[in-house]
Amino acid sequence: MKTTIRQEKQSDFQDVFSVIEKAFKDDPLSDDSEQFLVERLRKSTAFIPELSLIAELNNKIIGHILLTRIQIKNDKIINDSLALAPVSVNLRWQNQGVGSKLIIRAHEIAKGLGYQSIVLLGHENYYPKFGYERASKFGITLPFEVPDENCMAIELEKGGLEGVSGMVEYAPEFFE
Repeated sequence: MKTTIRQEKQSDFQDVFSVIEKAFKDDPLSDDSEQFLVERLRKSTAFIPELSLIAELNNKIIGHILLTRIQIKNDKIINDSLALAPVSVNLRWQNQGVGSKLIIRAHEIAKGLGYQSIVLLGHENYYPKFGYERASKFGITLPFEVPDENCMAIELEKGGLEGVSGMVEYAPEFFE
């Protein structure tokens, strides 16, 4: 299977909406609004076009990932980071490495753009294989109640979260 990963274009938006909607339709942890979140985030100051990626197979969009700007704040320091939300794969192509390719490529681009870390809320059995660990290990918390095992972070560079702790501050569009 020859999957291509590339930056999303405006002409992809409707297909991406459909992929996200269908990917999360039967997910018990989903509120069925991820596709609307992506639409809002594209219009926000947190949006980084280079970090909105799609997976294509035979010129058909089968997956999408989005990383956006966040800050990790405590009473002394503000640290820039990224939020991974969401990663979506067409049901037909799940469990075939498409999500992995999207995540790995997004990590590479984020690192190339100078980002040191990524925070996410996700399935505790999926993301650790990419190096994600519980965010609490780094003293990072989310601004809402979530099981500790589902709040994760990764250092894109060794030591990328050294001395970083505090509450994640998301773009307001996350909460609309």
